[in-house]
Amino acid sequence: MKRFYTTKGDDGYTGLLGEGRVPKYDLRTETFGTIDEATAALGLARAFCRAEKTAGLLMAVQRDLYRMMAEVAATPEVVERFRSIGADRVAWLEGVIDELDEQVEVPREFILPGDSQAGASLALARTIVRRAERCLARMLHEGMLDNFELLRFLNRLSSLCFILELVENHAAGLSAPTLAKRPNDGE
Repeated sequence: MKRFYTTKGDDGYTGLLGEGRVPKYDLRTETFGTIDEATAALGLARAFCRAEKTAGLLMAVQRDLYRMMAEVAATPEVVERFRSIGADRVAWLEGVIDELDEQVEVPREFILPGDSQAGASLALARTIVRRAERCLARMLHEGMLDNFELLRFLNRLSSLCFILELVENHAAGLSAPTLAKRPNDGE
């Protein structure tokens, strides 16, 4: 009978795609772990979404993030084998964002998450994507990776999460998001 655990990580180290093991707190593991968290948060949003195209977009992004995790987890000698996120995927995200921007009014003020289940889930996903972006930027700046398209992808993905939050709030019947500043607050 197959077990659901291997015991290989009981020493606090984990394997990579390629040779070697690193501590579970290594920047590389922190980065692909955070991307994994973002993938799960996007899955939560996908489970709640109401707008027609949101689920398909989120699933495509989740698949891109799985490929990104592989590249981040790959050691330098095998990384080229796992490279799949390039300028074309960034351009795809930009096109989707531009299309959605035509469908919703983007507020000029900060909004509070929580107007709909899908919207709140997307807001959570956006913050996790931003954390993944910070981890990935550190890897790039420290020379652990060289594919800056990964960083651009995460940056655009956080924008996509924000605009999809607005789309989903609208699909849930809200005419405008809840602003962070109350109407009677002073400047």
